[in-house]
Amino acid sequence: MPAQIYHLIAFLVAAVVVLWTTPDVKNIGIKSGRVDQPGDRKVHQRPMVRLGGVSIFAGTFLSLLLVWWLGGFGILSPEKEWQIGGVILGGLGFFLIGLADDLLNLSPLIRLLMQVMVATAAWKAGVSIDFISIPTMGIVNLNWLSLPITVIWLVGMVNAINWIDGLDGLAAGVSGIAAVVMLVVSLFMRQPAAAIIAAALAGAALGFLRYNFNPAQIFMGDGGAYFMGFTLAAVGVIGLVKIPAFTAVLLPYLILAVPIVDMSAVILARLRRGKSPFVADKSHLHHRLLQAGLSHRLTVLFIYSLTLWVGSLALAVVGIPSGIIYASASTSLLSYAIWRVWRLSRQS
Repeated sequence: MPAQIYHLIAFLVAAVVVLWTTPDVKNIGIKSGRVDQPGDRKVHQRPMVRLGGVSIFAGTFLSLLLVWWLGGFGILSPEKEWQIGGVILGGLGFFLIGLADDLLNLSPLIRLLMQVMVATAAWKAGVSIDFISIPTMGIVNLNWLSLPITVIWLVGMVNAINWIDGLDGLAAGVSGIAAVVMLVVSLFMRQPAAAIIAAALAGAALGFLRYNFNPAQIFMGDGGAYFMGFTLAAVGVIGLVKIPAFTAVLLPYLILAVPIVDMSAVILARLRRGKSPFVADKSHLHHRLLQAGLSHRLTVLFIYSLTLWVGSLALAVVGIPSGIIYASASTSLLSYAIWRVWRLSRQS
């Protein structure tokens, strides 16, 4: 069976499982009363089930299990097996933390401690940033710094995806676009195992948009956001960061630049105002775009265009044929989107 078939299977199976199971998860959430109530910071106007992460996790996990059973992962080295196992078990751990928060409303400190523990376990399994490649200096081994840097990256991305999950379809769409870009880049960099995981996550995220795009029928909750954030960060580590090339090391940060920059800007803004970085407010990019007069859908589509733009830049940086064309097209799309945002903000 051609290798590319496994990536297609992973994508389609994940999407089908999500499309099939999400209505049932929604009904279970309604019957059990597990809903997210409207509030001052929240955009939705009616109670919404926030257990969609169950479907996202199930779709991704079952598709990877099927691909493994079909032999799609091939004969992996022991080191690679540890890494793939670390991604899957780490994803399960973060999903369970998020699901527990959805059901029990954990305190921020408890959540953070649990996240650090799971990220440390993933590092131990080989999902680790062991070196960086610096021009003129070559490869620099991180040694003992590998653990804190890896944990900061994994936990940071988990929360970055969770923080942008403030509008219908926003986190699912951004994660789906980023996963597709990682799929293409991983294939080009000859990292098929990482590409299969990215394909499964892309199928699950984009399949979930059927029920999550505005007007949303269900939310993914912390379970879905934590799982997708960790999986994206982990695929970036095992598929790109471990390649000893300066551009490869930078690629995950470029592909995920939108949630990274948004989270960094929000933290700095809160600190400047003398507030805790963990106290929620309306300083995220999507809040500012809504305040500028954009509609819910246009705000989401604008952030999609930003994600497509940085993703296309990643394709160009890595040297993928036609990457420059994709970057030019996405730059044109982004320029048009910025112009529309400016026009609408002037009219409001």
